[in-house]
Amino acid sequence: MKMSNGVEWAMHCCVSLGQAVDPVPAARLAELHGVPTAYLAKHLQALSRVGIVRSVPGPAGGYVLTRAAGSITALEVVEAVDGAEPAFRCTEIRQQGPLALPAKSCRVPCAIARAMAAADAAWRAALAAITIADLAANIDADSSGTALRDLRDWLTDGAR
Repeated sequence: MKMSNGVEWAMHCCVSLGQAVDPVPAARLAELHGVPTAYLAKHLQALSRVGIVRSVPGPAGGYVLTRAAGSITALEVVEAVDGAEPAFRCTEIRQQGPLALPAKSCRVPCAIARAMAAADAAWRAALAAITIADLAANIDADSSGTALRDLRDWLTDGAR
């Protein structure tokens, strides 16, 4: 399965917004992550459409999470950016070619379709079990040990 870069960017933005006290402009989030503002804004809009973030207008505006980071799952972010379609689509290839089976013989999904559906379900269950708060809780361990504090300080300095 291949996900777009937007998924990574959106996840990082959600973790960052979970640490913010005030709304954070898209340009500031883009600066923080070193990504193009226009492209990031597109993904923030996707998050906004599904209610993960909302835009706060005005000179002190920007984006905020709509609910606690502990209630937003990684799966929600992935689906907001890349859609909810399954990674595998069965085209009933069994009914094609010189050894094609009749439709009546294909009432049950084949072993390949079942395996792919099971893998997709496991992947979705794993992402649904991880929240933005869970991701944030691991940031310090994955970096300098002060990354969350540094992030909060950086976001606060930008609001002044």
